[in-house]
Amino acid sequence: MSVGPVVLLAFTDRGQCLAETLADALHGQAARCGRPLSLSQWTAEHFSRAGALVYVGAVGIAVRAIAPYVKSKVSDPAVVVVDESGRWAIPLLSGHLGGANDLARRIAGICGAAAVITTATDIRGAFAVDEWAKRQNCVVLQPHKIKEVSAAVLAGRTVGVNSDFPVSGKPPRCVRVADDQTCDLRLSIRRQDRDVLQLVPRIGVLGIGCRKGITPEALETALAQMLARAGICEQAIVAAASIDLKKEESGLLRFCASHGWPLRTYSAKELAAVQGRFSTSAFVQQVTGVDNVCERSAVLESGGTLYSKKNAGNGVTMALALQPYAPDWRWQDE
Repeated sequence: MSVGPVVLLAFTDRGQCLAETLADALHGQAARCGRPLSLSQWTAEHFSRAGALVYVGAVGIAVRAIAPYVKSKVSDPAVVVVDESGRWAIPLLSGHLGGANDLARRIAGICGAAAVITTATDIRGAFAVDEWAKRQNCVVLQPHKIKEVSAAVLAGRTVGVNSDFPVSGKPPRCVRVADDQTCDLRLSIRRQDRDVLQLVPRIGVLGIGCRKGITPEALETALAQMLARAGICEQAIVAAASIDLKKEESGLLRFCASHGWPLRTYSAKELAAVQGRFSTSAFVQQVTGVDNVCERSAVLESGGTLYSKKNAGNGVTMALALQPYAPDWRWQDE
């Protein structure tokens, strides 16, 4: 599932005018082919970094441009083609997980185009599990199983969904609430034993305390131990937090960067003010000015609740807190 900006490429002057209009509305960036980058250069530069690519021109040109880079519905960006007259908006790639279908609808609303949606679940108005995953801010752990769930829905069969979080609203047609032993799909941050499609909410904040000069390798070991002990999927983690004494800690910064997690640090005073029941350490209090770093920083950054308490060893402490999360049954704009 790709995140990032919307970038648009036009092939003609007329198309450039439309691309700039769309870029303004979508908070994106518009470019003209050949000024300065060629079609292949522009596509190569943006395919792995942008959230969505919009080609204003012919479908065939866009297809040939993206062909060398297409890998997986999990990682590919949304790709949409709009003709230069703004009559048709056609999602080519990552219609659900990447959001191309939604983007095509947005473009249609901006310029008066018709969104040409071809995915079977959309055509029939049926529950689309991959679109639901994106809307509910989830990572799909077994993307190859999406087709199994979608095939069942399209065949009129009922699929069972089990969630660790209350899901508001009324379940869609062909969906039933099930237990974890009979479900076809699970919404959970916990590791599972059954081979069913799992959606992992991206809501975890990793709180970290560590000794000076800690290595990324030591932090990796501590992370693996904490995840194993708590039975948590690493894909749930979206950010890390610590005390401001560690904001320049090289090993910690490299560890977070390798996972793509932003690191937010707080003062001892800010951490001490966090409400809740936390593990305490006189030694940590003496060194840092607050009785606990990992649990307090995780809770403060998440704005939610502590999920996994302090796991300590080899100069590292880690804890996990969860951001507030309230999934619902919507998978499309209403």
